[in-house]
Amino acid sequence: MPYEWSNPTGTPETTQLALWPYRSLPRRGFALFILVTAGMVSIPLFFLLGSVALWGVLPFLILTVAGVWWGLQRSYHSGEIREVLTIGPTEIKLTRTNPSGDLQNWRCNAHWVQVFLYPTGGPVAHYITLRGKGREVELGAFLSEDERKVLYGELRVACRTGRHT
Repeated sequence: MPYEWSNPTGTPETTQLALWPYRSLPRRGFALFILVTAGMVSIPLFFLLGSVALWGVLPFLILTVAGVWWGLQRSYHSGEIREVLTIGPTEIKLTRTNPSGDLQNWRCNAHWVQVFLYPTGGPVAHYITLRGKGREVELGAFLSEDERKVLYGELRVACRTGRHT
């Protein structure tokens, strides 16, 4: 799953949850995909070698490969989100790192935090939020629906007991 529970301080009172978007295409696969795409798109060029039509088709084929590369790069960049939830004995802290590098922080007394799951009505099905200190923040909206369902149960236990089981 694209999240991981850990104990960064080594004390049983503190637990940490790190979340990130799932990557179905690793960087190595990205390079291979671009290479295969360029090879397949260039097949029509072999039939045009030695003719003037080659120069008319070539720019469009180059633009096609460049467009695929640009789209995949943009997808990678937009997926550079990381959320870290630290559950301590007295405080719960959520830090979100956006693709632009901006940080968003939220802190609340651990006793007052409530975990909510909205099966419908949110931006995604089974939308998870944390509420406390007069504010409600989302958590793991980039996870799949099944992952959010499992995470919700784990979060309820972790917020209630202070540790992940």
